[in-house]
Amino acid sequence: MVVGCGNMGKSHAKAYHLSEGFEIVGLVARGKSKDELNAALGASYPTFDDYATALAETVPDAVCIATYPDTHEAYAVAAFDKGAHVFIEKPLADSIAGAERVVEAAKRAGKKLVVGYILRYHPSWMKFIDIGRELGTPLVFRMNLNQQSHGYMWDVHRNLMKSLSPIVDCGVHYIDVMCQMTPAKPILVSAIGARLSNDIPPDNYNYGQLQIRFDDGSVGWYEAGWGPMISQTAFFVKDVIGPHGSVSIVASTAGGEGKSDAVESHTKTESLRVHHAAIDDANEFIMQDEWINLQDEPDHQELCNREQAYFLRAIREDLDLSKPIQDAVNSLRIAFACDESVRTGKVVEL
Repeated sequence: MVVGCGNMGKSHAKAYHLSEGFEIVGLVARGKSKDELNAALGASYPTFDDYATALAETVPDAVCIATYPDTHEAYAVAAFDKGAHVFIEKPLADSIAGAERVVEAAKRAGKKLVVGYILRYHPSWMKFIDIGRELGTPLVFRMNLNQQSHGYMWDVHRNLMKSLSPIVDCGVHYIDVMCQMTPAKPILVSAIGARLSNDIPPDNYNYGQLQIRFDDGSVGWYEAGWGPMISQTAFFVKDVIGPHGSVSIVASTAGGEGKSDAVESHTKTESLRVHHAAIDDANEFIMQDEWINLQDEPDHQELCNREQAYFLRAIREDLDLSKPIQDAVNSLRIAFACDESVRTGKVVEL
């Protein structure tokens, strides 16, 4: 069963629709998006306005939760209580306590929990992380994803900000990437934020920038802004620097004009540029920069297909998911600490 038929729900539903291992027993959404999704799939899957009713009537083996974050905890716990496996979009919940309750519910039910960290399934991002690990320590992480959202995407972002700030909802992806690159422990965070629109909740902000310090001297920053006022200049920065050089994602097309709020562009890499720091006696570089273009460059839908293939494999092969679940909780814990720093104006120790 798929609950939430917006951007990610549509992509996951299509993955289930195409998979021989899944059969959709219901599409759940309050509005007409579920009917539009059925039409897009050329299908007639049962539709429901109410999640509890859908759970009771379909008794699904697995539930895909692609709703707004403020429903994640309740929907996931209800699914586990019904004996279903759960695939849930990030973030796992809208609080750390809620995330921990979801994890406990999965353990109690003996069912699988997979969190939708889509970059973990992208070959180029995997390579990006592998190269970053070879750059020595400490590392410097420079990342952002600013979105000049308008039209439908501004509606999406305003709804998201009823639950979470951009540096929590979006930042968990890139905090997760940083933590995969270094085994070092994050020890403190600081962050700033600004409310640039009266069209969002008064207690939230639509621009934020966070900084993380690790116990090996590594440091990282991430920046996220949502809204029609956001600049498109340098909105797509994915850069890691170490003593031995640097690696950067260079996405000339995906990072181009008018692409900042296009979901399809956010996972594209196009090329990796690897720079080697070694110099000769004249302080000139010994090696030229390398450009890596992987043949396997999945689009957004294919990444969703791979996520759901992994979900199926986790169920069928009884995979131990304790490490990725712990990673999901830890990245969310760091993101919430950054959010606390914005709201208090203080450095937060982890």
